[in-house]
Amino acid sequence: MTHSIRIENITKRYGSVTAIDDVSLDIKDNEFFALLGPSGCGKTTLLRTLAGFETPQSGRVFVAGNDVTDTPARNRPLNLMFQSYALFPHMSVEKNIAYGLEMEHLPRAEIATRVADVLNSAQLGAFANRRPDQLSGGQRQRVALARALVKRPKVLLLDEPLSALDKKLREEMQLELKRLQAEVGITFLIVTHDQEEALVMADRVAVLNAGRLAQVGTPQDLYEHPNSHFVAGFIGVMNFLDGMASPKGVEVPGAGLIRGASDVIGAASVAVRPERVMLMDSDPQDGRNAVSGTVFDTAYHGSDLAVHVRVCDGKHVIIARMQAGQFDPASIATGKQVYCVWDAAHSRVLATA
Repeated sequence: MTHSIRIENITKRYGSVTAIDDVSLDIKDNEFFALLGPSGCGKTTLLRTLAGFETPQSGRVFVAGNDVTDTPARNRPLNLMFQSYALFPHMSVEKNIAYGLEMEHLPRAEIATRVADVLNSAQLGAFANRRPDQLSGGQRQRVALARALVKRPKVLLLDEPLSALDKKLREEMQLELKRLQAEVGITFLIVTHDQEEALVMADRVAVLNAGRLAQVGTPQDLYEHPNSHFVAGFIGVMNFLDGMASPKGVEVPGAGLIRGASDVIGAASVAVRPERVMLMDSDPQDGRNAVSGTVFDTAYHGSDLAVHVRVCDGKHVIIARMQAGQFDPASIATGKQVYCVWDAAHSRVLATA
């Protein structure tokens, strides 16, 4: 597998602030890759450095095997799609898409063929003669994407491309982006702060924290096997019980030994996903972890229900998630005494942040 992008030991500082701290990444050909992290973690700075809009203090950037660290942005085989879409309001959809090719003075016949192809791929043929103000938010997003794709870059960079859309349209466009990426067969690199968006769309995800690379992996790897307290808490919802590590798990005050594979020494947290937790009326005493507590709140999400249970004399809360319609409401009434039960295999033991 060859690499579209190689980032080697990139460091970028603004005065005394280090935005990117010695980050290295390899992104494969035709991969849908996501940079994920909270605001201010350095993901957009890393994208702009890759695009050529920022110059790093140290490190190198390679695209398709070529060192482009000192290459101006306009000469890099990349295209960047901005949050705002930046469409020309006085031009038709077709003219917006063709503009970049016209600036390169390509033959008219080639421009017409490439524009027609991308209009078809983006399902925009019926809107070719409309102006941007005559389009919906999702249609404008597709026009901006088509304008970037028509130049046939080796890599397409997308900076929070769905942030301006409402939830339902965002979900539709996530699938649309995946379809287009698979169809055109080029590398997509997307920056997002939305964990669900990254998990749904990307083949692999790099999680950044305070300018450093926290973990890289497939969505399933990051969700099921986070390597740190930060990643576990940032990706989805996670329950944490704090205590001291032991060879068999974590000794948690008020709960005893919570079992889970551990190579941690000292202060530690045992982490478990809400969907792995079952609620039972009594301790099954079958080797599974079982922590007693009191139901104090429920949150209805439509397809499922999150039940909040105070445990360890009220020092911790465990959230159990269950499918709606598959439980007796009396079993989760406020004030109900329950046991939160899960297999030791679903515990992650992590050094306390």
